[in-house]
Amino acid sequence: MNGALEDELSTLAFCWRIERRDGMTIGLTSHDRDLDIGGLVYRAALGMTPSAVRSGIGLDGEDSDVAGALTSDAISEADLMAGRWDGAALELRLTQWEEPGALWLLLARGEMGAVARKGAAFSAELIGAAAVLGGPVAPGTSPDCRARLGEKACRVDMAGRRRIVAVAGVAGAEVSATGLEPGLYAFGTLRWLGGANAGLTQGVVDNGADGLSLTDAPAFAVAAGTLALVTQGCDRQLATCAARFGNAVNFRGEPYLPGMDLLTRYPGA
Repeated sequence: MNGALEDELSTLAFCWRIERRDGMTIGLTSHDRDLDIGGLVYRAALGMTPSAVRSGIGLDGEDSDVAGALTSDAISEADLMAGRWDGAALELRLTQWEEPGALWLLLARGEMGAVARKGAAFSAELIGAAAVLGGPVAPGTSPDCRARLGEKACRVDMAGRRRIVAVAGVAGAEVSATGLEPGLYAFGTLRWLGGANAGLTQGVVDNGADGLSLTDAPAFAVAAGTLALVTQGCDRQLATCAARFGNAVNFRGEPYLPGMDLLTRYPGA
């Protein structure tokens, strides 16, 4: 055990390092003053607490919970609800505020999972490495492709399947943009490159020549002329995989495998 943990006078402080998927990194500490450790300033955030940190040799010993207060300069309510912090990499460490960084004990590491809000406070689940062991050993069968377009299992080259558009306007979940081939970006994504939504990615339901329909309205207002990156999608059907992408050999589904509904079929159905 580290000798600092056995001192009669405690000078310990928790430190959180949180790195969002867009690369933005912040540091927070439970101490009442900012701490500079390794070139990153850990801002005082007295409301941040590790509500349950467990460690051990069991498979259930890697998850924990983090709770804290919503602060406008660190983790704002708007950014939290918009999903900017979803999947952010998080480290929780213990240090001595008298000698920041001399003791740098790792307590938990993972990524932010489910986030809940209550009043002016939030709580976030910290998903550890052991969560991978909770997944299925082998994928289940499905008539649709289980791979995402462009990923390793799919192998479709995404070069030329993305384009940057200038958004003329937004009404709810409807985005106006010209020069699009109808249906080409259905089931794809739109990533905002500027404005208040910069860095956020949204799903595309369908698109016409002059606009796209998103799964949800943008979290923040969008000014005319804002740039966005749109990426083609796939409906995960074998016919689409073969005709549009010429990639039937990599189709990750079983379209001809009889399903449970075979038992309920009858002549003429």
